[in-house]
Amino acid sequence: MRQVVLVSAMLALGGCAALQEAFAPAPAPEAAPESAVETLDPTPPPPPPPAANTAAEFDTTNAEDRAEALAAPEPAGERTLGTTLATLGSPVDPGIWLKTPFVQNVTEGRVEYRGRSVNLELRPSGGAAGSGSQLSLPAMRLLEAPLTGVLELTVFAG
Repeated sequence: MRQVVLVSAMLALGGCAALQEAFAPAPAPEAAPESAVETLDPTPPPPPPPAANTAAEFDTTNAEDRAEALAAPEPAGERTLGTTLATLGSPVDPGIWLKTPFVQNVTEGRVEYRGRSVNLELRPSGGAAGSGSQLSLPAMRLLEAPLTGVLELTVFAG
C-alpha cells in the first residue's frame, strides 16, 4: 500500500509540471517598433463617462473624428485584406477602430458594409485567421449597422 501511495504521489507531482506548462500564460507579444505603429488621430477620444448608458453616451468621438472617418478613401496604395465577420467590440474602448486578425500592427485602414465606408484604425486582435473581428461602437454607428448584428465587412489597409 505504501508503494502505491508513493507512486501516486510521484505521478501527481510529475503531472503538476506538465499542467503548469500546459496552462502557463502565453508570452506577451513583442512590442511593435514605433515606426510600425500608425494612428489616424494622435489624440484618441476620451473614454466614456462611468455613467454612460446609451450608444450616444458611449460614443465620445467628435464631429471632426466622424468627418475624417467618412471622408472619401484614397484608393492609391490601398490593398484589400479580405472579408471578416464582425461584432460590436468593447463600447468603453474609445475611437473608431476594427480589431482583426488581418493585421499584426496598428495601421490605417477602411471597412465597407452594405455600400457604406468608414476610415478607421486597424488593430491586431491576436486571433487566428478566420476568427472574426470586433468593431468599435462609433464605427458601427457611422456604418449605420445594427449594434447587435454580425456584420460582413470588407477590410482594406492603406
